[in-house]
Amino acid sequence: MAVPERIQEAAGETAHVHPGDRLSSARRLVYVLLLGALTALGPFTVDLYLPAFPLLERDFHTTSGAIQLTLTGTMVGFALGQLVVGPLSDKVGRRTPLLIATALHIVASLAAVFAPSLELLAITRVLMGMGAAGGSVVAMAIVRDLFSGRRLVIMLSRLALVTGVAPVIAPLIGSALLSVIDWRGIFAVLAAYGVAILACSFFLLPETRPATDRITADTVSVRHRYRVVLTDRVFLGVMIIGAMTFSGLFSYLSSSPFLFQEFFGFTPVQYGTLFAVNSMGLIAGNQIAARLAARVGPQWVLAWSTAALLAAAIAIPVCAALSPSVWAVLVPLFLFMTACGFTFPCAQVLALDRHPDAAGTAASLLGAVNNSVAGVISPLVGLISAGAGISAGSMASIMIGCAILGIVALWLVVRPRTIGQLSA
Repeated sequence: MAVPERIQEAAGETAHVHPGDRLSSARRLVYVLLLGALTALGPFTVDLYLPAFPLLERDFHTTSGAIQLTLTGTMVGFALGQLVVGPLSDKVGRRTPLLIATALHIVASLAAVFAPSLELLAITRVLMGMGAAGGSVVAMAIVRDLFSGRRLVIMLSRLALVTGVAPVIAPLIGSALLSVIDWRGIFAVLAAYGVAILACSFFLLPETRPATDRITADTVSVRHRYRVVLTDRVFLGVMIIGAMTFSGLFSYLSSSPFLFQEFFGFTPVQYGTLFAVNSMGLIAGNQIAARLAARVGPQWVLAWSTAALLAAAIAIPVCAALSPSVWAVLVPLFLFMTACGFTFPCAQVLALDRHPDAAGTAASLLGAVNNSVAGVISPLVGLISAGAGISAGSMASIMIGCAILGIVALWLVVRPRTIGQLSA
């Protein structure tokens, strides 16, 4: 069976005009805002209820580990949803899978509002994760439909900014919500957010996957598209780097409610403010990375950022041992978050720029691996802290391990010296 030439090449494109280059500034802004809102649905679904963990633990008379498993279920659902939506969007277009997935998210969010037990809440969280997957994977695929080369770096940096900042500001918003509503109200807010972006997507988001490309994709099996992407050494390497970076970040996010609210005595508002401050590092790293990647290449930005991730992660337990002050933990955490901001957009552009005809499949694999690996790794903090409580050292141990694996993947799998410059 014939395979499209561009899938066979799986390499950078020669410089030419792409559909996104013809968009007006106003139209491009609409895409940035709407795709950003779609991308944010996933992180908000995962992280908005983090400040409510102690409340859930009390209301359901359970343990912190059991509450963290609802988070793992969300991540697993998010991963499974992406594996379905990504290849489907390559075959039938971007809009239909996006609208169906977002509708599922709305229904599951409403069910979570009325969940009478932790078990049923966990089921709704899995479904919410599956529904939220549509926005994340389709947004990246749409950007790849429209742009390539250095313009792709810039656009993906905007989405990576949302991907990085949303998990950080979501607990801040969740903390503010908990001051006026209970934890069930948070899921009602998520349902309302889903309704808003579903309406905007229906009326403002056109189909960006040309019918001719869909016909071509129909002749290539999903299995073959996965094989093409998964046999690309560079894609595999940056997928590992992205998963390890996200896992390190998520280990911090999932354990921080207990570390800062129970160990350091933060109030929910103080805890949310902590995330707002850390978001500054993510924003700065994201935007600087986009400019550096266009000049020196994303692979060399990754060489710096992965080393910075390891250094910051090691500094957390070292500084905590030297000083009992919370600042001994907060400062290296800020540096870790900044390094995450540098890493995310560079990993994404190296992965997607090589697979224009399988953008949905490539994006789904990136997201699915990120979330499934993070969902498995992040509860390890609770497991190794059993009995003693979550500490800065137990949290950092997982972050250090993830950073080491990311560095190994960069230099042994990606091999930066083998990658050329991006096209214009």
